[in-house]
Amino acid sequence: MKTQTALLLLGLLCSLHTTSAQGVNALETLTDCCMKFSARIPLQQVVSLRTTSSSCPRKALIFTTKKGKTFCVDPSEAWVQSHVTKIESRRQ
Repeated sequence: MKTQTALLLLGLLCSLHTTSAQGVNALETLTDCCMKFSARIPLQQVVSLRTTSSSCPRKALIFTTKKGKTFCVDPSEAWVQSHVTKIESRRQ
């Protein structure tokens, strides 16, 4: 009986640990998601870009400026697509 109780307690502790670890990863993923988009950003201010996680509810790009600020932008916007093309050509 004591062995069963100990195993049950051990199993419960393991499941709690796994659940709390997944919660931390979920929060980290959410920080890279965009809930709203910024207005047009001057191209000369943008130094890099990255895409948001595929687990985010909205598909977006994140532009980083010379000052280190990040802005969420809508990848379907024409100005964003133009910026992406020009930024990628800088890399070559």
